Amino acid sequence: MIYLDNAATSFPKPKTVSAAMLDYLENIGAGPGRSGHQLAAAAGRILFQTRKALIRLFRLNDPGRIIFSENATAALNLALFGLLRPGDRVLVSGLQHNSVMRPLRRLEELRQITIDILPGTATSHYDLKLMTRWCEQKKYRLAVINHGSNVIGSRAPLEAMLPLLKEYNIISVIDGAQSAGAHPLDLNTLDPDIFCFTGHKSLFGPPGTGGLYLKAGIEPHPLTYGGTGSRSETEFQPEFLPDKYESGTPNTVGLAGLKAGLEFIEEIGLKNIIEHERVLAETLRHSLRKIPGLTLYEPRPDDKKLPVVSFTLAGLNCSEIGSRLDREFTIMTRVGLHCAPRAHQSIGTFPQGTVRLSPGYFNNTEEMAEVIRAISIIAGGHDD
Repeated sequence: MIYLDNAATSFPKPKTVSAAMLDYLENIGAGPGRSGHQLAAAAGRILFQTRKALIRLFRLNDPGRIIFSENATAALNLALFGLLRPGDRVLVSGLQHNSVMRPLRRLEELRQITIDILPGTATSHYDLKLMTRWCEQKKYRLAVINHGSNVIGSRAPLEAMLPLLKEYNIISVIDGAQSAGAHPLDLNTLDPDIFCFTGHKSLFGPPGTGGLYLKAGIEPHPLTYGGTGSRSETEFQPEFLPDKYESGTPNTVGLAGLKAGLEFIEEIGLKNIIEHERVLAETLRHSLRKIPGLTLYEPRPDDKKLPVVSFTLAGLNCSEIGSRLDREFTIMTRVGLHCAPRAHQSIGTFPQGTVRLSPGYFNNTEEMAEVIRAISIIAGGHDD
């Protein structure tokens, strides 16, 4: 089996991830902050150590400003529903994921917000000149930046974009679902207002983990209210972080796994992981370009890319290609619109979508050669 769907969920996980989760279930089991006994304290340490590992990865200072949620989608919902007011104007890109567009469309109905969509293309993530002109002409409350496209692997130039948003006092919300763990991030230097991430992709954690970083002074209204294990004498929500946003018993077993995933990254080295995945993705791109009838959708050659490779084959439906790769060659891919119809409209692949290959750390170059061979056969080429 060759698994190439890491942009959706990384697999396999490091063995330490399942071991950490099993250790929690068998030896700790308690909820953090809900009791004073040693098992509750041990559970609390898991959460704190996971926050510490995240601020090391993101080069931040305050672990209390890492808020846990079940995924990046929940984190984005907190940012958007918690900050946008009736009549606000929002700036987003044409390569946006539905985890952003669907909350915004709902807010368009509920609060009559205005959504301006910067056009994206098959070779470019953002038009900075147009973005500058719009920021000058229009009064935006908030901008959502998709840091890494889950369709073509392009990466937004945060270094150029964030200062522009600051100049016009626009709140920046970064969708880092694809970039966290797949690209070096120095959030202390970049200084976004909100950075949303998920644990189950390039952080090697289990599904149901993720969260967001909140810059000091940026505090959206909570979406969930309830018990936090703190300030139990009052019926009002705590105002301090992270408790303000973390009501209910947390997914401690999942966060134990996320902590192990983050420790795996530290052990192997983020640069080593990124370089390995880059080589695999470039190997795919280089060979796919040579297959007759194949169209590759990719950023400009000099752009930094994530390990996400999308293509179509003339005369063949993407679903058929994916099915044959799975059935005949045991190669797991993702086909269709990838929950990002806006992105596919931008690159001209709507409504069919593309076949997406997303290699991960546990893939190797021999597997990439087998993938190219399989696609060549499906495309009607020769088995070399």
